[in-house]
Amino acid sequence: MSILVAENLAKHYGQDDTLVKALDGVSLTVERGEFVSIIGTSGSGKSTLLHMLGGLDTPTSGNVIIDDKDISKLKGDELCIFRRRKIGFIFQSFNLVPSISVYDNIILPLQLDGKQVDKQFVANVIETLGLEKKLKVLPSKLSGGQQQRVAIARALASKPAIILADEPTGNLDSKTSQDVLGLLKTTGKKFNQTIVMITHNDEIAQMADRTIRIEDGHIVNSFQTIQQYA
Repeated sequence: MSILVAENLAKHYGQDDTLVKALDGVSLTVERGEFVSIIGTSGSGKSTLLHMLGGLDTPTSGNVIIDDKDISKLKGDELCIFRRRKIGFIFQSFNLVPSISVYDNIILPLQLDGKQVDKQFVANVIETLGLEKKLKVLPSKLSGGQQQRVAIARALASKPAIILADEPTGNLDSKTSQDVLGLLKTTGKKFNQTIVMITHNDEIAQMADRTIRIEDGHIVNSFQTIQQYA
């Protein structure tokens, strides 16, 4: 069953001689529980695509449907609330709040939404990611890999329909990248989360169930990934 559908997405900047087609008619479908990597070189359009899928930017044309809701038609507060409740974001720069503890960072999206924390579920996520002994410390006391684990826990805590990961290992060394992506894959399977991740790293992309390659604003290939890290 499809959780995410993009229909003929386009994002254009400028006009006439200065026209840039960052995305030019991209269509894709992601099934519930699938882990998909989107790979491409710098400037290929992969970041633009992720921003369209997450409602962080508005397409020039086309539609994005998440959990049967066309987010292309949502505006202002309605879109903001939908993103907060249905989409979990994991960023390259972690985006943790430096002045509050690890635990408070994890439950922050729930508090912003006025939702009650499912303490048992959050505790399960924390245990899976090995963060039990770090809950009271500030993010600055953590390594890069640990901070990214907190970011993953935060994305999972609100039980979103889909998780969008933007170069989640871009600031990590090779070994830590493998560890973090292994945990993301494990948590995705354990909690039946759908994950869409962009990366420029072919080796990292191999950890997904399926890889989509984008170049010059077009999807040029889509293939099942050999599960060498299963």
